Amino acid sequence: MGRVYNFSAGPAALPEQVLMKAKDELLDYRHTGISVMEMSHRSKEFASIIEGAEANLRKLLAIPSNYKVLFLQGGASLQFAMVPANLMKRGKAGYILTGVWAKKAYQEGKRFGEATVLASSEDQNYSYIPDPSLISVPEDLDYVYICENNTIYGTKYPCLPSCHDIPLVADMSSCLLSEPIDVTKYGLIFAGAQKNIGPAGVTVVIIREDLIPSDLPESIPTMLRYKTHADASSLYNTPNCYGIYMCGLVFEHLLELGGLDKMKELNEQKARLLYEALDASTLFVATARPDSRSLMNVPFVIDPKKVTDENKRKELEKKFLIEAENKGLIGLKGHRSVGGMRASIYNAMPLSGVEALVGEINRFTKENA
Repeated sequence: MGRVYNFSAGPAALPEQVLMKAKDELLDYRHTGISVMEMSHRSKEFASIIEGAEANLRKLLAIPSNYKVLFLQGGASLQFAMVPANLMKRGKAGYILTGVWAKKAYQEGKRFGEATVLASSEDQNYSYIPDPSLISVPEDLDYVYICENNTIYGTKYPCLPSCHDIPLVADMSSCLLSEPIDVTKYGLIFAGAQKNIGPAGVTVVIIREDLIPSDLPESIPTMLRYKTHADASSLYNTPNCYGIYMCGLVFEHLLELGGLDKMKELNEQKARLLYEALDASTLFVATARPDSRSLMNVPFVIDPKKVTDENKRKELEKKFLIEAENKGLIGLKGHRSVGGMRASIYNAMPLSGVEALVGEINRFTKENA
């Protein structure tokens, strides 16, 4: 079998051009005679790799000079603890719960101080984003925390909550680099790389310099301090060298394509095509509320209003997944929290992949409705 269309939520598809370049450089990185996997993180060659990756990420996102860019490890899950460990200076933070990952972050936050739920969409299985304009933010909070795009539930904030002068912290693991953002609206952004940025194992943190504390309690371990990594330019310990190299190749690739304005245009085209097919289907239905729909993750199920028997719905969903995989459409099984199917259509998913999925949705609907 040749290359398939990988709709997995993560680790997700990488651009084929990036994989080909990494293949060409695997044994001999630019005439050094070694692979990046073998390269010392203290070498001048790797210094060029990590500095180039940061410079290109800054260019893509127009990151101001008063923000630090860190390439860390531990995934977004470690950031659930690092954020409160470093930012809860007065011991209070507000969390907006829009899914499993925001709730896990909230639970970690409670270990460090008073974590308050400002709003939640748990009442409807996180199928929508609470209206940001209706969320009251107390003025004594250290930060407000959101998960901007919810991979499992296929929702994304249509606009940001108004936080006044309180820093906004955003988990952007599944949407960073999918469209332009105004970094200055955030105090801290973090993202696990394995969606839109690169392979699993790297976590990107973008943090405003004035939020990096220098006077943390002695109980906070060295490796959990942002200052440790900021002062050492992400090289305090051996980083994920090859992962950072791959991220750098992705950044170069996105710039070559025309940057994030171009990616937004392509992503909106893909999402529109898929949502229109689901909305027109007499068998399938998208689970996220239309005003909260994500560009990146599209969960859908057999419509319980069309097929009322639960066992029959499960049979049809299983049949669809098998037939789709036989046609090279993989990674479509939905998360257990929602069930059904989920198409993750990150930057690396070409339009042709979404067109193939829409074709399969239409065929299956015609034959099984």
